[in-house]
Amino acid sequence: MHITFYGAAREVTGSFHVLTREKDRIAFDCGLFQGRRKDSQEKNRILPFDPRMLTTLLLSHAHIDHSGRIPLLMKNGFNGRIVCTRATADAAGYLLLDSAHIQQSDAEYFNYKTVRSFLTEMKNQQREKQDRKIKRLLKKSRAQLNLEVIQDTIRRYHLEYVEPLYTVEDAQQALPHFEGYPYRHEIPVAGDAVCTLYDAGHILGSAFCILRIRENGRLRTVGYTGDIGRFGKPILKNPTLEFAEADRDLDWLIMESTYGDREHNPVADLRPDLGKIIAETVRRGGVLLIPSFAFGRTQELLYVIHDLFDKKEAPRIPVYLDSPLAVELTRVYGEHPEVYDRESHEDFLTQGKNPFSFSSLEFVVSVEDSMKLMRKKGPHIVIAGSGMCEGGRILHHLRHKIQNPKNTILIVGFMAANTLGRRILELGEDYAQRGRKGEVPQVKFYNNTFNLKARVLSLGGFSAHADKNEMLRVLKNTNLRIQRIAVVHGEEEQALAFAGKLKEEGYTVRVPCMGETVFFAS
Repeated sequence: MHITFYGAAREVTGSFHVLTREKDRIAFDCGLFQGRRKDSQEKNRILPFDPRMLTTLLLSHAHIDHSGRIPLLMKNGFNGRIVCTRATADAAGYLLLDSAHIQQSDAEYFNYKTVRSFLTEMKNQQREKQDRKIKRLLKKSRAQLNLEVIQDTIRRYHLEYVEPLYTVEDAQQALPHFEGYPYRHEIPVAGDAVCTLYDAGHILGSAFCILRIRENGRLRTVGYTGDIGRFGKPILKNPTLEFAEADRDLDWLIMESTYGDREHNPVADLRPDLGKIIAETVRRGGVLLIPSFAFGRTQELLYVIHDLFDKKEAPRIPVYLDSPLAVELTRVYGEHPEVYDRESHEDFLTQGKNPFSFSSLEFVVSVEDSMKLMRKKGPHIVIAGSGMCEGGRILHHLRHKIQNPKNTILIVGFMAANTLGRRILELGEDYAQRGRKGEVPQVKFYNNTFNLKARVLSLGGFSAHADKNEMLRVLKNTNLRIQRIAVVHGEEEQALAFAGKLKEEGYTVRVPCMGETVFFAS
């Protein structure tokens, strides 16, 4: 019996770890790789073995870097169970359908560009006029491509064709395979194996997975942290430290390390710091623009802003949630108060308040309303996806707001390497360190170059990932007895630094590379 690491090995995204034994294979997560588009697309299409060999997938939580390749598994023959918490099953339905829509839209747009370039090159006279004719030929309307014409042209002239990683139909076929369970409930999986899910405190429904397997008369136990949450954060309970006696002895713990060599700002500073940023932006007459993940970060932002407004600790200004997906997932949050912490019940639920709804909040769903919002003047807050600024409505807001020094771009989450969000953060911080003097930094997206004059700030307190001290707290304060730790889900520098710290604390540690296999002690 052994474990092989097929993703999130010395990198952050693409979580996919597989336990193999004589009878079957059990996967921990199957997420999308994210980052530089060409590299991630190539990695996402590669499945290291026939998915029909998998019997069960244990899903720690619904974030796409942990769940996003599940429809690809189904598309290629996986027909097993997907075991997760009830909240994760509810959220995954929205997230995977949205991911599938993005896969299809990206492929369709690439094919459109291929055909448009090909036809334009064929016309060597009156190019500008012909280009307009080609656009009319390839589009039914401003927002709708003529897919029939595009695909027919690709076939006729043998042009390069991009197939989506998976379709909405593939995602829909995966959803009936999800089985949602409560925390601390023993779940039979893959014959004689038993899985128990414990609250990881990361996002709604996130779980530590403890898998017990009896093989050749010997009990083996594997723990998988998924992503570990922080202590004292709003809405959710702290990460679990007390585990059932049957789950305490781990042969291997597969542990995340996203912030393995970093410390966050104290959680206690989160509310006042955000209140100060809102007030300063209002004084400048600017807009506070917050790129945010639709699931988890958005709901936490709404919760804190609501609390600040109620307690008059920040000027009450209009707040716009410009993300249809985030709107749906906010409703999912509202449907699972059973996992809220005590403070959420005391501050909101017992007073008859919805934590995620208040008078100055408006949900923006239609494209038309989103476009109107981009032209809105005066102080207001816009929360929009995607969280790493790699797509979605946030790009349109950045296009309108990034060159105005009155505005603020607030980074509230991890920005992976090679993403637009990471570039904005690094360039903005460097410009601030130079006293906002000298050459103005520039960023490129939508085939245009923009001056980064808006102020760029970050609040580490909003991170849903534990920092190095909180991860060590989980290990030191838990009642688990751990033989070996495999450190995953961290950029190489972070993973190696955290592994070094663990070794100093006396743990036996491995930092696996992509495709590496670890075995159980005899």
